[in-house]
Amino acid sequence: MDLFEYQARDLFEKHGVPVLQGIVATTPEEAKAAAEKIGGVTVVKAQVKVGGRGKAGGVKVAKTADEAYEYAQQILGMDIKGHTVHRVMIAQGADIAEEYYFSILLDRANRSYLAMCSVEGGVEIEQLAVERPEALARVEVVPTEGITEAKAREIVAQAKFDEETAAKVVPVLVKLWDVFKKEDATLVEVNPLVKTGDGQVIALDGKVTLDENAEFRQADHAELVDKSSADPLEEKAKEHDLNYVKLDGEVGIIGNGAGLVMSTLDVVAYAGEKHGDVKPANFLDIGGGASAEVMAAGLDVILNDPQVKSVFVNVFGGITACDAVANGIVKALEILGDEEDKPLVVRLDGNNVEEGRRILAAANHPLVTLAETMDEGADKAAELAHAAN
Repeated sequence: MDLFEYQARDLFEKHGVPVLQGIVATTPEEAKAAAEKIGGVTVVKAQVKVGGRGKAGGVKVAKTADEAYEYAQQILGMDIKGHTVHRVMIAQGADIAEEYYFSILLDRANRSYLAMCSVEGGVEIEQLAVERPEALARVEVVPTEGITEAKAREIVAQAKFDEETAAKVVPVLVKLWDVFKKEDATLVEVNPLVKTGDGQVIALDGKVTLDENAEFRQADHAELVDKSSADPLEEKAKEHDLNYVKLDGEVGIIGNGAGLVMSTLDVVAYAGEKHGDVKPANFLDIGGGASAEVMAAGLDVILNDPQVKSVFVNVFGGITACDAVANGIVKALEILGDEEDKPLVVRLDGNNVEEGRRILAAANHPLVTLAETMDEGADKAAELAHAAN
C-alpha cells in the first residue's frame, strides 16, 4: 500500500525522524486556516500517489495565508497523471541550503534490503541514477542487522558527505530504518532530505510503501487506506480474498494461478484484435480452490463491472479437479441467478477434465459455452463481447 506524503510525514514524526509542520486540507478555507496556524511561508502540496507534482503545478510556495487559499483553489480538483487531487498538505516553509537523497527498499532479487543515498537529491534523482550512477551510493543492508550507526556511517561515507554533515545525517538514517522495520515497509524514500540554513537535517518529502501481507500485526494501518479513491470492485474482491485488478476492457477473466491468468490476458488481447479490438477487463486469480462460493464471488465482482460484455473462465484442474470446478461453476450460476446475464465461456483442462465438461454440458445453462482450448475460448469470449457492444 502506497501512502500519501502527509501520511509518510506522520509516520516519520512518530519514529522521531525530523520533519516540518504539515496540515492536511480538503478545501481552500481549510488551507488558509492551516497556513495561518503554521505561520510564515508555507508550501501548498497536492496529495496524490504519483511523482511529478511540481512539474504539473501541484506544488506552490505561498507567502501569505491568502496565497495558500488561492493556490489550494487551483490545485484541488487538478488532474495529475490521471490522479485527481482531493486534498493538499500545507507544509511549513524551509530555508534549504542543500538537498540530498535517501531510500531503503526491499531488494527481491538479492533477498536483502538496499539503501541508496546521494548528496545530490531533488526531482532529477532518476536521471542522476542513469547518467552518473557513481553519484548514487548503493549499500546492501542485511535484514538481521538493519541500519545501525555503523551501517549508517558506511552509507554516508559511500555517498561522500562531508564530515560535519555526515554526523547529522547518520542518526536520521537510523530513525528512517526504524520506520522501515517497525511499520513493515517495503520502501521508505526521502527526496529531498535537506540541510537547512541553520544546519538542521530534515526529511522534507517522503514516500512510503507498506507491506499489506503484514496487516495482521499492523492493525492501525487500516486507517491509512484511501477509501475515497479505491476502486469499489477491487475493494469488493478484497473482502473475498480474491486477487483482482480492474483493467480497461470488455472480457472478464477468471483463472486459477497467476501465471495462467497472465497468459489468458495475452491470449484474449490477441484474439480481441480480430473482434473490434476488445481487451481483457480484469485480472482475477481465484487460486487453487474453485468452490461454488469462490466462483460465485469472482463472477459477482466481474459481472458488476458495466464494461464487461462477456466472461472467460479458464481453469486448469490440479489439486482441485475439473469436476469440482464444474460443480462450482454450476452452483455459482444458481447462487447468482438473474445477476448472471452475460455470456460465459468456460475452458477446462487437467485433472478429471472429461467429467468436468460432462457436468457443464448436462447443466446446459443458456449463457454458458464450452471451449476445448484456451485459444478457442479466448476467441469466442472476444467475439461475444464484440457482438454485445
